[in-house]
Amino acid sequence: MPHLSDLIRRYTALSTADLEWLHALVSDWQLLADLSFADLLLWTRLREDNGWIAVAQMRPTTGPTAYQDDLVETILYDAPATPGEEDPVPPPMRSKRALIDRAWREGRVCREGDPDWSGGVPVREETIPVRREGTMVAVIQRSTNLSAARTPSRLELTYLQSASDLAQMIAEGSFPFSDQGPLMVRSPRVGDGLLRLDREGRVIYASPNALSAYRRLGLATDLVGTSLARTTVELADDPDPRDESLSWTAGGRVPLEAEVEARGTTVQLRAIPLIVGGERIGALVMVRDVTELRRRERELMTKDATIREIHHRVKNNLQTVAALLRLQARRLQNPEGRAALEEAVRRVGSIAIVHEMLSHTPDETVDFDDIADRVIEMAAEVSSTDKAVVGLRRVGNFGMLSALVATPLSMVLAELVQNAVEHGLEYGPGTIEVRVRRQAPAPGPDDGRRSTGRLIIEVVDNGTGLPADFDLETSSSLGLQIVRTLVTGELAGRMEMTPQEGGGTKVLLDLPVDHEVQYYN
Repeated sequence: MPHLSDLIRRYTALSTADLEWLHALVSDWQLLADLSFADLLLWTRLREDNGWIAVAQMRPTTGPTAYQDDLVETILYDAPATPGEEDPVPPPMRSKRALIDRAWREGRVCREGDPDWSGGVPVREETIPVRREGTMVAVIQRSTNLSAARTPSRLELTYLQSASDLAQMIAEGSFPFSDQGPLMVRSPRVGDGLLRLDREGRVIYASPNALSAYRRLGLATDLVGTSLARTTVELADDPDPRDESLSWTAGGRVPLEAEVEARGTTVQLRAIPLIVGGERIGALVMVRDVTELRRRERELMTKDATIREIHHRVKNNLQTVAALLRLQARRLQNPEGRAALEEAVRRVGSIAIVHEMLSHTPDETVDFDDIADRVIEMAAEVSSTDKAVVGLRRVGNFGMLSALVATPLSMVLAELVQNAVEHGLEYGPGTIEVRVRRQAPAPGPDDGRRSTGRLIIEVVDNGTGLPADFDLETSSSLGLQIVRTLVTGELAGRMEMTPQEGGGTKVLLDLPVDHEVQYYN
């Protein structure tokens, strides 16, 4: 379905401020659809001012839909001005266009007398003008499926009256709220629980779900007739007298969201002040029990903190092991044994760097660029001599990688850089360049499997190059054996080691990476 912004820019002459207003309206008009038990269509004038286009649609969660099909991008042209000219709009849509035109022309909520049966079910049509700062910018078509019509309950009557007040606020330009605070990720909806307040903040209606939520907070009496702000603050476990957001939200005075905790229960509140004709007539407060959701969030936070602490301790333990190996290497008189322990120190250190980065992230992914720079620099410092002044450079970005890839890859990079310093640049100064790029998955059939991209890494030096009889498969180098095992085993990739044109050596690594993990270009 086309996006609201795209349709507005493509078909209309509305300003950026008008577009932002409609975005705010559409982000919150599920409330109006649910209170009305009706479908909503948002119509705006075409750029040539010769008709209407539907730019957004919403169906109710509280009742049956009036339209099974998506009507976004439907165009209703104006009636022909020349007598005898054919009307381009089909007859079933002409009455809707006329009702939209009337709301636009008269600037008021318009209702159709008789239900429309053209779609096979009775539908009551209404239109609501949308104002911003006194100027008409759009019209909402509200269509109610009357096929299941019956005597409305008190809950339904409260819903409908609230929808009528909200529609009037839209027509007057006082909804959506321009000063509304940021909404939570999942705000309460009408079906979660609804309270209707009078202008003094007293409850005049409480839906069964809303009453149940307050019962869990410890309410022993009825809500109707009580001051919701006072009752809510009294129920709260530890109300902060300096924080008035809970009182203001529960009182319905400002468009805010807040949470109240009591007796192990957490209830989320959202206030919608009702201001009609410039006068505050009451408020709607939607209520949702989020106890289980907050419990899961706390469990996840605890789990994340535990995992980060484990990574921190693993890093400390690895650093301790590296320190012990370093002490042991200093006591050895055998040069070969000392060199072997120093290599072990470097390998342990490269793994410790990954765990250090993981200890600072909330999930099991790390920005591998920082790790790569530290590992490359550490390997070069440990391996270089006075005769081999090394210039290091990384070209491209690794991006975010999972811990399952980052740990073996850090060891691979360390081994390749050390190998380039010790062998490629053995007889003089030179440079080492680590080139990296990410490739997105090739397009293919959607078979339900996770898409896999590629990580291409090249470690290039301008040193002496490979021996004439070099064979990677039969090489006795422990470092290259480790690299080959990690690349083909843990990383499930491919490795090539070839002479570099113009002198030197190039090592190519082609590794599969999970495309779902974020990466940079």
